[in-house]
Amino acid sequence: MAMRPLSFTAAIVPVLVGTALAADQAFRPGLFVLTLFGSMALQGGTNLVNDYYDHQLGTDTAVSLGPSGVIQRGVLSPSEVLVAGVLTFALGVAIGLAITALVGWPVLILGVVSVLGGFFYTAPPLKLAYRALGEVTSFAFMGVIIVMGAAYVQTEEFTWEAFLAALPVALLTAAILHANNLRDIEGDRAHGKRTLASLTGRPWADYELVALILSPFALAIALPATGAAPLTALIALIALPPALRLLRTLRISRDARSLNRVLISSVGLHLLFGLLWALGFALDAWSG
Repeated sequence: MAMRPLSFTAAIVPVLVGTALAADQAFRPGLFVLTLFGSMALQGGTNLVNDYYDHQLGTDTAVSLGPSGVIQRGVLSPSEVLVAGVLTFALGVAIGLAITALVGWPVLILGVVSVLGGFFYTAPPLKLAYRALGEVTSFAFMGVIIVMGAAYVQTEEFTWEAFLAALPVALLTAAILHANNLRDIEGDRAHGKRTLASLTGRPWADYELVALILSPFALAIALPATGAAPLTALIALIALPPALRLLRTLRISRDARSLNRVLISSVGLHLLFGLLWALGFALDAWSG
């Protein structure tokens, strides 16, 4: 419960995209599985540490909609959640070391940076999520780095193609975090947590979510049109109708509980778009 496994789609999708993108050159199934579990371990560790520090900082309470609630309901003690987070990060590091032994030191650098980003997302002294850097952090670590890292594990090279392919996924990852912060504006303001949503308020926070939701579709057209992605990647446009429904829900949402539906829809959109985006690259590799 504390690890919030339903959120693991944010860790799985970028691995699928990076691996599918590299499939026209190589597919190493063992390394793919290791990368997938390593990414999920980093996500799980981040969730646990996030729950611990949000509790310690007073942001998460018994009435909060967002957290797992295991601390607030007495299922686990704060120290147990923190220890579990550290151990989960350690598992991710162990997997990263195994991958490093097989493909080289760049993976180690990406892994160390990702662990630090996940831990200090809410942990002092950085508290990135409390300094209006949550969207940027999730964009970088749960989008660009994982996609490029997954592709590197397969091909042992970093490419602009992988970077560009990562952008739509990264934007939708940031959209999930922003939708979460949009829902939590009042609570975050009450506890001094600075997010882009709590600083700007509505409707400006709504406009940012609209941009984060629609820009991946613009890229899904522009990248194949310019040859930076295969034409088969246009299949991701199938996810546009659900995206438009999400934005209609946003327009009529007035309170935290209704905005929670926007958050859930953002998670679903990230998953659907990401799977279709990965499928587009996989189809190109298969046809080639």
